[in-house]
Amino acid sequence: MIVLDDIAFALAGKPLFDGASARLPDRSRVGLVGRNGAGKTTLFRLIQGEFAPDRGEIALPSRARLGGVAQEAPGDARSLLETVLEADEERSRLLAEAETAEDPDRIAEIQARLVDIGAHSAEARAASILSGLGFDAAAQARPTAEFSGGWRMRVALAAVLFSAPDLLLLDEPTNYLDLEGAVWLEGYLARYPYALMLISHDRGLLNRVPTHILHLHERRLTLYTGSFDDFDRMRREKLALQAAAAKKQAARAAHLQSFVDRFRYKASKARQAQSRIKMLEKMQPIALDADAAVAPIHFPAPEELAPPVLKVEDAELGYGEGPAVLRRVGFRLDQDDRIALLGANGQGKSTLAKLIAGRLAPRMGRREASSRLRIGFFAQHQAEELVLAETPLDHIRRLRPDNAPGALRARLARGGIGADIAETPVYALSGGQKARLLLCLATLDAPHLLILDEPTNHLDMESREALVAALNDYAGAVVLITHDSHLVELVADRLWLVKDGRVTPYDGDMEAYRRLILSASDPRPGATTPRAREASENAATTERRNRAEARHALAPLKADVKAAEAKLAKIGELLERVDAMLADPEFYDGPTDRIEAMHQKRGELVTAQEKAEARWLALAEELEAAETA
Repeated sequence: MIVLDDIAFALAGKPLFDGASARLPDRSRVGLVGRNGAGKTTLFRLIQGEFAPDRGEIALPSRARLGGVAQEAPGDARSLLETVLEADEERSRLLAEAETAEDPDRIAEIQARLVDIGAHSAEARAASILSGLGFDAAAQARPTAEFSGGWRMRVALAAVLFSAPDLLLLDEPTNYLDLEGAVWLEGYLARYPYALMLISHDRGLLNRVPTHILHLHERRLTLYTGSFDDFDRMRREKLALQAAAAKKQAARAAHLQSFVDRFRYKASKARQAQSRIKMLEKMQPIALDADAAVAPIHFPAPEELAPPVLKVEDAELGYGEGPAVLRRVGFRLDQDDRIALLGANGQGKSTLAKLIAGRLAPRMGRREASSRLRIGFFAQHQAEELVLAETPLDHIRRLRPDNAPGALRARLARGGIGADIAETPVYALSGGQKARLLLCLATLDAPHLLILDEPTNHLDMESREALVAALNDYAGAVVLITHDSHLVELVADRLWLVKDGRVTPYDGDMEAYRRLILSASDPRPGATTPRAREASENAATTERRNRAEARHALAPLKADVKAAEAKLAKIGELLERVDAMLADPEFYDGPTDRIEAMHQKRGELVTAQEKAEARWLALAEELEAAETA
């Protein structure tokens, strides 16, 4: 049991907690949520003892081992496997002592303890974790110094997972992972046998891993049972009840005040008026616990181009004299396409994105684009190209020197950058605010094609939903590379798998792809240790109970049905547009290639419609079954 009792704490003069309390059940997996800047990371530092609360107490189980990912990952001559193995300090200490111990009794104790903690299978477990996070056997033998900072952060994550602390603290653990690594991590954490606290803005992760959601809002903590969707439903219901109660109270107050105003100075009614005045004075206003609104995001609409806007035929891609990264690449893009690229890091997704963007020419084959095609490119690493001392207004003014200040501010506002931060230096902006600025700059020219490489890193939950809405309203094509499966499910119409040097359509949906990734590895942490087996059995019992409680929480399934309906409707609209073009006699006066391409497009849309309809029917039947269970 972890107990947070009446915590108060201020950082740099800003109060973050005031009377915050919560009791977290044993071996619970808790998702910590709240707006950016609310104090989630600070709460982790309070639990770890880096900060001391100004008031209150944090009680942890005696001798509990805490573990979190280090801020700076190691980069030295040790191999990845050695680095991860050394994270289990008890194992390392016992192995070192075993080499010098002379007392037979002590040697027996050491060997017995090594068996208890599964030390002899440790190397296999460490290798399995590294593999799940994207490191093959050859990479595991290389020194950590040979890897970039992002890859070393994966090593640091692998190390803390391997050490299996009694309380695992993870702050945005998927930010350095690709989709495959994120899916693997979900499976691992969903079966973590000890206590877990997780900060994340990934809705899918928060739906599949936590048993509880801890909400940090207005310097207080509230614990909810279930997934994020369960929390979201319960919180919306709570806000609706508050609003209804406040409305009812306001109506009663108005009625009392009306009586007082009419009869206050009438002798026969004076006593009743005074009574109502006292009632008004004692009436405590009902505080509305509503979240502040998040600025929406709007992308400028491009003019419509004739399809296809981009065509690639039999292309080979690579760098310099090195081996080919991708071979025999062929596809077409239309302005209404929504495509997500799947595949592990290193398979060539970024290379394919550079080809699409025109930043990399094919070694062989050809890339043909419309002469009027404008492309917007967003990548997280571009944040390093921002000028820290300049403001968002300075950045957009440099690209549009002839525009009036009012027009520049209006464009920033449409990108979700309000007047309050338009003149704030970049170094003072949050990660999410920098991401909004980069999105604004990438779409400044109203591109017909938008390429997004991990756009949701550093965006909070509400900003991610604003991005989804913006992309679904956007009148251009979208190519996504992201570890956020929720974003893929709500935006992408087609999936392309980049693997083994090829780019091929993936016919399944994201759930099928998730199962494919999980089937390739055993995500159960510490499965070979007796301690882990016992804890895992307890965790399984808890999970069964939680699933039984959650059967009646239908909000997530209803949301899936709604999303499937929206996707089916969108495909239907596109099919109607294509059919209208094909029904126009003048259309057949054009080039034969264009006519064939449009018929091919119609076939693809019909196939997509059939799949979307099948998914919608399956979800609708599942919802009906759940409602009648």
